[in-house]
Amino acid sequence: MSDDGTRQPPVRRVAMVSLHTSPLQRPGTGDAGGLNVYVVETATRLARRGVEVDIFTRATSREQRESVELEPGLDVAVHHVPAGPLDTVPKGDLPGHLCAFADDLSRHVAGLAEGHYDVIHAHYWLSGQAGGLTSRRFDVPLVQTMHTMARVKNRSLAEGESPEPAARIAGEQELVDRADALVANTPAEARDLVELYAAAPDRVHVVPPGVALETFRPGDRGQARREVGLPADAAVLLFVGRIQPLKGPDVLVRAAGELVRRDLSWRDRLVVAVLGGPSGSGLARPGALRQLADEEGIDDLVRLGPPVSREQLATWMRAADLVTVPSHHESFGLVAVEALACGTPVVAARVGGLPQAVGDAGVLVDGHDPGDWADAIGATLARLTRPQERESASTRAVAHAQAYSWERTVDALLDAYAAAVTARRGGPDA
Repeated sequence: MSDDGTRQPPVRRVAMVSLHTSPLQRPGTGDAGGLNVYVVETATRLARRGVEVDIFTRATSREQRESVELEPGLDVAVHHVPAGPLDTVPKGDLPGHLCAFADDLSRHVAGLAEGHYDVIHAHYWLSGQAGGLTSRRFDVPLVQTMHTMARVKNRSLAEGESPEPAARIAGEQELVDRADALVANTPAEARDLVELYAAAPDRVHVVPPGVALETFRPGDRGQARREVGLPADAAVLLFVGRIQPLKGPDVLVRAAGELVRRDLSWRDRLVVAVLGGPSGSGLARPGALRQLADEEGIDDLVRLGPPVSREQLATWMRAADLVTVPSHHESFGLVAVEALACGTPVVAARVGGLPQAVGDAGVLVDGHDPGDWADAIGATLARLTRPQERESASTRAVAHAQAYSWERTVDALLDAYAAAVTARRGGPDA
């Protein structure tokens, strides 16, 4: 242990691979989301413990420098790897550029001293394919975090979403078979790796993501509302995330419409705030959510805004009465824990990792029927009108979120890294 009580790292240098989305991109639009937050938080906190981290992502613009510091004063560099056109490429087209990315990544490693990196940590299956080639070529242990898996996602597709292709499933299976260590966000995800991909249980490490407790913390709701321009007496429902069917923002809009139809008094006080940009299949119909609000007769109650900074997001969460997470699938559900850390109750779908992320500090809804969501939201808002109930809910929320710090995540990651090194060397007695 160090003087501050944090675990000493068993590794010196880590190469992180995030091919399809850069840690420099703001979460909430395109392909940027919880994965981006995960990479930034773990990389910077590893660096503060003395681990050098290089992050490799695909170059998307001629204006990007080849390498940039992620945070001044820390040994974390983001390297932009040329692979394909210098522009945004749909995720489904990226497999065609894997070889170019892997070749450039391998050239970078080849220019370093033998054994420079202790592990390669790949995020998402595309990154694993590229990182895996480098891992095999230079005999560096591969740690793989899927974040989402095709077989799991295909079991819970939203309307309008296409199934993930067989090529992705095959690529994920290859990674499960070859990786020295697999990192799962929750025990449920670990079971999916074992049951759906036949992962060896002893190579699966459960490492829950964390929350930046120094940023996402309780505060004065009235002050937060003044900062973001919300009425002091409104009933505020907040959705944060990419605007695509998978994330279910339409479920919230339909539920809000149902609330108003049931009780017209909601029209005078309800605000539905949506922060995020179009992504995935949502890019084909960027105005669909606004159109849906109009069809539901609540266009005047719905506020659509772009992704915001982490600090601004915390303010929005403190300003909200409820944060809703109506996703059809989430490997964890970072937004839910961040909201709880701000003392704001959560209503979320009972899917993926959300039951763990929410625990007993929020409300879980089975399915995505707007009527069921209207029931859950309406009942929760009614309870929160009682001061004691609101205070109790906020206290439970904050207490639950305290268990999810990024420092604990990094502790568990370091254990997974050490296990990967041991596995690559042939076991503890090798």
